[in-house]
Parts: sequence; structure tokens; C-alpha cells
Amino acid sequence: MNSRTVATIILAIALISCSVAGQTTEELFSAGNNAYGNRLYDSAVLYYSAALKTGKESSALYFNLGNAWFKSGDLGRAMVNYLKAERLDPSDDDIRHNLEFARQFSTVQMEGVELNPISSFINAIVGPYRLSAWAWWSSLAFVLLLLCLILRHGLAISNAVVRSGVNVLVVAVILLGGLTTWKYRSEFVDRRGVVIVESATVYTGPSESSDVELQAAPGLVVEILGQSGEFYSVLFANKRRGWMKSTQVETI
Repeated sequence: MNSRTVATIILAIALISCSVAGQTTEELFSAGNNAYGNRLYDSAVLYYSAALKTGKESSALYFNLGNAWFKSGDLGRAMVNYLKAERLDPSDDDIRHNLEFARQFSTVQMEGVELNPISSFINAIVGPYRLSAWAWWSSLAFVLLLLCLILRHGLAISNAVVRSGVNVLVVAVILLGGLTTWKYRSEFVDRRGVVIVESATVYTGPSESSDVELQAAPGLVVEILGQSGEFYSVLFANKRRGWMKSTQVETI
């Protein structure tokens, strides 16, 4: 998708947001579904985007918007919305499938990626569940630990069951707390973004006068390490670093 087409769609989004101001999120979502069903993918993008501007979000809305962007030929924005949908519902197989399918269309693949086995193992554990679920399990384990401690020290009940329960729950609180913290950091502390332009030059420094590090392509996911002026410091999956214009990346 060229820049003129993207600019036209963005302008149309602004116009349709004004014209449908009185419609509910559900009405806009339904209109987007109808447009998508009729293969009017650009119109579907407009309706789904307008629905998001009402202040309500859902995994289904982001997922459908990702599909509409993908059908419109915008891989970068499709990836952005698939990843947002995955954050809200990481257990959805359709989201995961479309996300992996879309990744295959990037014209630049990150070769030489070295995955940390420990990080991969932890991500495999925390990935399928929402942050709220991990927080709930951690809180439950903590409450049960407090109850066992009350039984053992407050009521002087110190049989084998209570002692074992305390030991097990101490381990559970530590593990669940650690996994919850990992999930929170990976989704809300560590900033991620997606390349959304056809050809994005990555420089060795925060200036167009710096040397060129590599050429990025739409759909590549980066970790945003910092910012200097209009440039982001980014880290790619293969651990290569560089600087990109912030307008070339959309944060997740």
C-alpha cells in the first residue's frame, strides 16, 4: 500500500468518525462486518477504526480490523492490530493463526535469530493466559498462604498438612508472582512497535546523516529502547539495533 492510499484512508477515517458520531460501538462493528463481508475492505477499516474511537476495545474488534488492513494490503497495520487482539485474548487460536500467517508476508525476515531458551520457556507458559488471570492466581496463592500462616502461628495448628501447605504455597507465591511480573513487563513495560511503511531505513544513529544499518519492511516487530527527537532506538528480533523515524513505527 503506497503512502497516498494510506493518507486517503486515514483522512476518510477522520471524516467517517464525524459522520457516525451518534452510532454505538456495536453498530459500527456490525457495519464493519457487513462491509468486510461485501469485500469493501477499506470501508471495513473505516468502520472498525471509528468503533475504536468510541473508547471501547475488544479482541474481536482489533482482530477484524487486522483482517481488514491485511485485505487492504497494509501488512504493518494488520500486524499491529493482531498483536493488540492477542494481548486482550492470548488464548484465541484464530488470532494466533492469522498473526503467524501475516508474519510470513514480510519481505524482510530476521535471519540469525538466537532465542534465549529460558525466555522462550517462560513465554510459552505465560503466553496463553491474560495478565488478569496470572494476577488472580497470584492473589489466590497469597491469600491461601496467609490462611495457612494464621492456622500455624495464630491458632497454633502445626500438623504435617499445615506445614506442607505453607511450604508449597510459599513456592507458589514466588513462582506465580514472578510469572505475573514477567507477563506485565512483556506487555506493558517493554515498549514494542511494528514497522508500518514500505521501506524503512534503519540508521546507526538518530539522524538521517548517520550510516545505514539495514532496511526494514512492514510487519517487522521491534522493541523500542528509547527516543531522541523524531527517532526511536529499536531492537530487532535478531538483536540488531538501530534508529528509525518514529513515524515509521506504530506502537502496540
